[in-house]
Amino acid sequence: MKESLKTGITFGLTSGTITTLGLMIGLYSGTNSRGVVIGGILTIAIADSLSDALGIHISEEANHTRTTTQVWAATVATFLSKLYAITYVIPVLIFDLPIAISINLIWGISLLTALSYYLAKSQGSKPWKVILEHLVITIIVIALTHFLGKLIAQYVGS
Repeated sequence: MKESLKTGITFGLTSGTITTLGLMIGLYSGTNSRGVVIGGILTIAIADSLSDALGIHISEEANHTRTTTQVWAATVATFLSKLYAITYVIPVLIFDLPIAISINLIWGISLLTALSYYLAKSQGSKPWKVILEHLVITIIVIALTHFLGKLIAQYVGS
């Protein structure tokens, strides 16, 4: 059961962070609208949490070494850990949108750094390598969604 919880939590936090940051940055870059960003964060927090929980559920069922309890532990852990994405709404409600975006970027990158450090230590790997790998992927996602948002705003309008 411990491995199932670890799978769900690490997957959920990682996916929730990268997906939410990407969506938030893309929407901000494309619309500069607080309402659109809040709507996007809340939508992704719910829809993606349920979607990924089902994905983990099916994936764990396909692993014939997992018990029903382990499958459901990973499913629930994924769903609950992905719901943390709702926390990204708080800065958007409190601060001006550009500042809120910066706070959320720091929050997300800090969480991924801490999670990557934990994973590296638990696997006996060098933390800086794991952290760097995960942060590079995150930065690529953020950059791509930023430019995609700008491109959509330019050609489709906001």
